Amino acid sequence: MVRRGAAAAILTLLAGMPLAALAQPAPQPAPPPDAPVRFGILPLGGAFESRSDWDPLLAELSRAIARPVSVLSVNSYEALEQAIRRDEVDMAFLSGKMALDAVTQRRMKVVAQVVRHDGLPGYRALLLARKAPPFNSMKSLLAEPERWRLARGERQSVSGFIVPQLQLFLPNHIAMETRFLSEIVGTHQTTALAVANNEADVATNNTADFERFKQRFPAEAERLQVLWESELIPHAQIVVRREYPPELRSRVQAFLVGYGRAKGPKGDAERVVLKSLHDLAGFVAADNSSLQPAAKLAYQLARQNAMSAQWVNDAARQARLSRIESGYAEQTAVLRDLSP
Repeated sequence: MVRRGAAAAILTLLAGMPLAALAQPAPQPAPPPDAPVRFGILPLGGAFESRSDWDPLLAELSRAIARPVSVLSVNSYEALEQAIRRDEVDMAFLSGKMALDAVTQRRMKVVAQVVRHDGLPGYRALLLARKAPPFNSMKSLLAEPERWRLARGERQSVSGFIVPQLQLFLPNHIAMETRFLSEIVGTHQTTALAVANNEADVATNNTADFERFKQRFPAEAERLQVLWESELIPHAQIVVRREYPPELRSRVQAFLVGYGRAKGPKGDAERVVLKSLHDLAGFVAADNSSLQPAAKLAYQLARQNAMSAQWVNDAARQARLSRIESGYAEQTAVLRDLSP
């Protein structure tokens, strides 16, 4: 968890959120067959909690692909992102922006996308506030954000940062990183607890995590209300290194798609595991094209930041916008490449 005052330099936003650099690292040799497949877990609660939730599924995956599977569970998006950059992760559960970067920058491929029990193809970002005044209305928030203490997700978090910034704050001429009285950065559980315990006044969150929060912290959840919700955001993906042979990636995909679908005691046990994993219903087969919505969100946010930033002249702004357009075009071309 990071605390930071709103006095941070506004220059951090002037470049906007850059689109992913598309230079791929040099291909690496496929790991030997007896080497563990290193699975990275997006931090949803705590590192231990995330790992214990995934352990039963990954133990079955190991048997299905006849390879050991080890787990990397971290406390932040940034820590997982750095592990991927250091080639310490072979397979991962990632939300849109991190999955997009892994595919376009780190030679990974999407093999599956999660499905939830509500049947919706995605979830929604939320803003949470306490029910008690004075900091409990959207009108007050938008009118005087500098009086409010913010708890938000990391910059890589789609629902914790990207979507609220894009769909709510920037259209109202508010930069999340500079306009609030103070700032707490952490997981969705951390941000919700911060507001419930009066350490912050408003928090970014999402519908899936808030449902989980209500179950685990019912007393704290009762103090909270939803001020705003976003448009639908596509669910997270499972990505696998390209260096693994297509046959192994296909076996991973087949295992995930079939997990929790069987009838009888085995299927019942798997469905219990899925429910503990963020109330998932299972997985569906997916490829890199499933990241097109994430690429569009990153592109829209980069444009919003460029349009709202201060520039030395219009030529500088136009140069930035041109780079954003070309980067987005390259990115979508990468996502259309569905070769094995």
